[in-house]
Amino acid sequence: MTLEVLHIEDCPNWQEAGVRASNALLALGRPDVGVEYRLVSTPDDAELTGFAGSPTLTLAGKDIFASDGRTADLACRIYFTPHGLAGLPTEEQIAEALRARL
Repeated sequence: MTLEVLHIEDCPNWQEAGVRASNALLALGRPDVGVEYRLVSTPDDAELTGFAGSPTLTLAGKDIFASDGRTADLACRIYFTPHGLAGLPTEEQIAEALRARL
């Protein structure tokens, strides 16, 4: 099983999203789940991947923070965090979302 970080080239948060996802997986005792990165470079790519803005975290092809925000726009994503709006979820939010799906 693989967690994918879908991102656009200009996203400043995609690498940190992957780091947080890796840390969350380790905290959950799931080092068997890999983290991979996929560049979304066209609107067609976005439509085919379930992209909801960069970064989108998917497990088995499904957004772990599912919303009605799927888009073909190559744009950044905003997450609601305990500290307000942010460009990526907290490590704890990622762990919670993964716990519900693993």
